[in-house]
Amino acid sequence: MKAFVVNKYKKKGALHQVNLPEPRVEDHDVLVRIHATAVNLLDSKVRDGEFKPILPYRPPFILGHDVAGTVVKIGPGVRRFKVGDEVYARPRDHRIGTFAEFIAIDQSDVALKPKTLSMAEAASIPLVGLTAWQALVEVAKVKPGQKVFIQAGSGGVGTFAIQLAKHLGATVATTTSTKNVELVKSLGADVVIDYKTQDFEKILSGYDLVLNSQDAKTLDKSFGVLKPGGQLISISGPPDPAFAKELGLNLILKLILRLLSRGVRKKAKGLGIRYSFLFMRADGQQLGEITSLIESGAIRPIVDKVFPFAKTGEALEYVETGRAKGKVVITVAD
Repeated sequence: MKAFVVNKYKKKGALHQVNLPEPRVEDHDVLVRIHATAVNLLDSKVRDGEFKPILPYRPPFILGHDVAGTVVKIGPGVRRFKVGDEVYARPRDHRIGTFAEFIAIDQSDVALKPKTLSMAEAASIPLVGLTAWQALVEVAKVKPGQKVFIQAGSGGVGTFAIQLAKHLGATVATTTSTKNVELVKSLGADVVIDYKTQDFEKILSGYDLVLNSQDAKTLDKSFGVLKPGGQLISISGPPDPAFAKELGLNLILKLILRLLSRGVRKKAKGLGIRYSFLFMRADGQQLGEITSLIESGAIRPIVDKVFPFAKTGEALEYVETGRAKGKVVITVAD
């Protein structure tokens, strides 16, 4: 099969197209012929080596975290899917590799593709959908009437999270650039802040939840938006001790992450705010819940550009510019 691999960790390093054997199918795996995949900033960070201490992939490895395709083979222990099923998934860590023609995925990470979406649209959903779901539903338990601030509303996570928060009954504020104001309003944002001309910390107050996806300076400013008892969930760091424990990291890495997050955790405690770092995980059951929301019309995918498989490297470069609205998709097979 054709695949794009990382030959060595290198910042902005090129991906290389190679021919590899089809993946081995374990007892509980489904082999998926990939019709479409999507690009995330996580892909560039993994390639650059930013996650090497906690997600040590051994080069050469196939990049890619989103997939939509057709099941072509199942392991003997598979009960949830059959050959011919159209599915989508975010494969679990250490088993990524969707920039390829085939991938073997544990059945528990997979869900049936929404019938209302094309393969390209479906491929745009898993990583950002699960990130938003785990932040808003699982961790924050957002309730009707609460006020939620979602940063970077026109990005991949932002476009999904705005819609999910509105479905949950929240009042939603977001930041975006001038050209994307109408887009985020169409997704349901109640308060839109143009970050080029406005400062969100001077406008927002008394919020129940902030979903932070930006830099350390923005994270620090976000504390001022929250009311006492509010919650700050960051998907961009710093990782906290709970995350280190969940991953089962060694003592040294646990200590490092504790030190990295000490200032943020101390400030949160002093303000009576709960801080947590979220690194989303694969979960086919949650993805099934997301499928239902999409098929009901509560959430729609936002796809900026679609690249052919041969231009996977260019798709990654485009995502790194930070100009994408929603997701960037790669078509692998018709």
